[in-house]
Amino acid sequence: MKARAAAAAAALAVVFKTAIASVAKQSKKVYNVLVMGDMGKPYDVLILGGGPAGLSAAIYAARAGLSVLVIERGAFGGTVFQTSEIENYPGGVYGESGREFSSRLSAQADSFGVEKASGAAEKVHMEGKEKKVEAGGNTYSGRSIILATGSIPAKLGVPGEEEYLGRGVSYCAVCDGPFFSGLDVFVVGGGDSALEESMHLAGFARHVTIIHRRDAFRAAKQIVDHTRKKDNISFMLDTVVTGIGGGDLLTRIETENVKTGEKNVIRANDGENFGFFIFAGMNPVTDLFEGIDMKDGYIVTDERMRTNAAGVFAAGDVRFKTLRQIVTAAADGAIAAIEAEKYLIKGE
Repeated sequence: MKARAAAAAAALAVVFKTAIASVAKQSKKVYNVLVMGDMGKPYDVLILGGGPAGLSAAIYAARAGLSVLVIERGAFGGTVFQTSEIENYPGGVYGESGREFSSRLSAQADSFGVEKASGAAEKVHMEGKEKKVEAGGNTYSGRSIILATGSIPAKLGVPGEEEYLGRGVSYCAVCDGPFFSGLDVFVVGGGDSALEESMHLAGFARHVTIIHRRDAFRAAKQIVDHTRKKDNISFMLDTVVTGIGGGDLLTRIETENVKTGEKNVIRANDGENFGFFIFAGMNPVTDLFEGIDMKDGYIVTDERMRTNAAGVFAAGDVRFKTLRQIVTAAADGAIAAIEAEKYLIKGE
């Protein structure tokens, strides 16, 4: 039985690799021709943002026969591009990195004829029947637009933060918590997210230490009370992190007490490393979206991804919602694309 199962798994792997290679081969031809976009025509759908939400929307829209342009300011794939390993995407490739996932997703979009343009958006015009985006010195127009610009974690700005991203530093407990099973983990923050994620991490880590610059939390009292009841969670209050470091992985955290000025260096046990999770807030990329209803800086939509502006939809982490994951971003993108198609059919 084990031999047959192994043989079946090996055969499936060959089929899967062949399929990916085929998509990549086709997409390479499309990408080389269309990467700059066609500025001489209005697209059916303009998509601002090339992460999982934007690319999923592009795939669904293109498969529906719509002309699609995705405009991305950075790497196609979005912030997931920086993730070291993806374990919780349903049906994903085990052990696949964010870079590999992003490449497959981007190639899949290319295979359906999705056009792409690189450049940071400078102005977005969403009024009227023809929407326009000024990006990278060019102007693109479309009959509908999907805003999928995402959100970016607020950073501490301390030495070592960038260097150890993916090597101990993380901004997502759901994504990376299991990588630190049985290890000591530190969480920076004092809001609802910091404490809720700390409780999630406590299910994996040997011990979780919450570092907060004040002596009281911004989080709701009920959440604070639940956190305090966890046996493997402790608190380091009135404290800021001044630097992090180590070797290949994060093994050193430098702190300072804001009241006494006392400095301290925390070192990992021999042969171990730390998990270091930062929850200093998120910054949705919505600065250019005038006239769109928002809450706490995030775009408000209905369940059909429609904003308050006709022909304008939003998908992914830029939306006001409770969970921001690859799977929810992809779902948002699919819904937004279908709703954009309905909008175009009605000719509103």
